[in-house]
Amino acid sequence: MARHVLAVGEALVDVVHRADGSRSEHPGGSLANVALTLGRLGREARLATWLGPDERGDAVRGWLAESGVTTTPGSDGAERTSVAQATLDAAGSATYEFDLAWRVPPGASATDETLAVHTGSIAAVLEPGASDVRALVETARATSTITYDPNARPVLMGEPTAARAQVESLVRLSDVVKVSDEDLEWLAAGTAPLDVARSWVHDLGAALVVVTFGGDGATAVTRSGEVHEASRPVTVVDTVGAGDSFMGALLDGLWSSDLLGADRREALRTIDAATVEALLGRCAAVAAVTVSRAGANPPWSHELEDA
Repeated sequence: MARHVLAVGEALVDVVHRADGSRSEHPGGSLANVALTLGRLGREARLATWLGPDERGDAVRGWLAESGVTTTPGSDGAERTSVAQATLDAAGSATYEFDLAWRVPPGASATDETLAVHTGSIAAVLEPGASDVRALVETARATSTITYDPNARPVLMGEPTAARAQVESLVRLSDVVKVSDEDLEWLAAGTAPLDVARSWVHDLGAALVVVTFGGDGATAVTRSGEVHEASRPVTVVDTVGAGDSFMGALLDGLWSSDLLGADRREALRTIDAATVEALLGRCAAVAAVTVSRAGANPPWSHELEDA
């Protein structure tokens, strides 16, 4: 079995309603987007997800396969494929409504060849799957780096205080966390996003927390300091999938830097500023391509040759 990243979480169909009244339908889902980004960057990516044996499920499976992503056995066990309704405003920012179900496919697990397990978003909070996600992550720490993106969906997560407790229980199990400033403003209203990130590193034990600020770039917090990277200048078509492609690029960069795998945990904890700067630059380049075109459509590696 080849070395790989295992993403655990939702794949679904996005029905996008644009400000001009047009409507389109295409595959998506936060964890699927991360796996897709990895596949397009030339990495072995596997997705443990929950799709139905229907036309929409076929569309998602075909979309993943075209980018080299395989789904784990049992990922076709849902009664029907989940749907997210995404409404875009004039600036291209999305709000979501969901019709979905989530379970971890039976038998999904990390192996000795799983360099990292990535989860987050809906999969980490929606039962009955969320409890299985946590159990899988707890076991996977023995072999794999754990990465996490809360990617908050307030409509599904309830009251922010309770949601923050649930999120931080997973941060405690994670080596790397990527989170947006919008997520933190909802989860921890009144606290500066970077203050939350610092507490996740210094109090909860994460090695690396990256806070994205949309058009204002991203800041990485480690035990030794902080690094900021500006966003690339680009004409934004929409922001669908931008954070997920950033996360996929972060995993790709950590892989290139030989910082994935449980045996590399101590090296990750002592990551230096130059490595972090290079990681963020790659992530910014990938996200810039994604927002420059419609939908969750991250770049292929050949599109980044000059990035």
